[in-house]
Amino acid sequence: MTLVDAELRRADGAPVRVLVVEDEVSLAELLTMALRYEGWDVRSAGDGLSAVRTAREFGPDLVVLDIMLPDIDGLEVLRRLRAGTPTLPVLFLTAKDAVEDRIAGLTVGGDDYVTKPFSLEEVMARLRALLRRSGMTVARTPAVVVGDLVLDEDSREVCRDGDIVELTATEFELLRYLMRNPRRVLSKAQILDQVWHYDFGGNSNVVELYISYLRKKVDAGRSPMIHTMRGAGYVLKPAAD
Repeated sequence: MTLVDAELRRADGAPVRVLVVEDEVSLAELLTMALRYEGWDVRSAGDGLSAVRTAREFGPDLVVLDIMLPDIDGLEVLRRLRAGTPTLPVLFLTAKDAVEDRIAGLTVGGDDYVTKPFSLEEVMARLRALLRRSGMTVARTPAVVVGDLVLDEDSREVCRDGDIVELTATEFELLRYLMRNPRRVLSKAQILDQVWHYDFGGNSNVVELYISYLRKKVDAGRSPMIHTMRGAGYVLKPAAD
């Protein structure tokens, strides 16, 4: 698989490295999933001391840092990280919205902050802005390709074995998510969250419906690429697999 999108990448062409420091497990998992969907290399830590240790081993390009942690707080974590990497971009996450908390975070060197609850779209927009300001380059790569299926995100065109496949906007988003995760079983909950942005309470029947629409257009008259994994979800893989 290769990606169409204009992506922020490291100078050597490798994916951006992001460290997520958050002690709420569900929130950490949600952020990690969103960042990996962006194509970035992600590590996570649930407390301040492990965050400092992971940062030394991992060498992140960016840190998403919760202020309230179970051991040392995010402000102290930032001080320790900046001792070794003075220009490391940091986005603070905090449930606090008092002016003094925001000032404290920015005073110790935080580059930006988002208060909880927040939208993933806002977090991603702020992270991209931080990375661009830090000098990350924008790299263009070929279309997303899985087997004989090709998806161009710029033109929003899809071809299978050279034939154009006409898709609606929602079908396109669903196929893009499947193609960005080839050979990976994706649950209905994951698909709802990424394609429809539902909070896991969404109606999973819509996923079944749109998977059936995609099959009629992508797999019609050809060896199937979209497969149902009973009780687990769906997976897209090259027809030859």
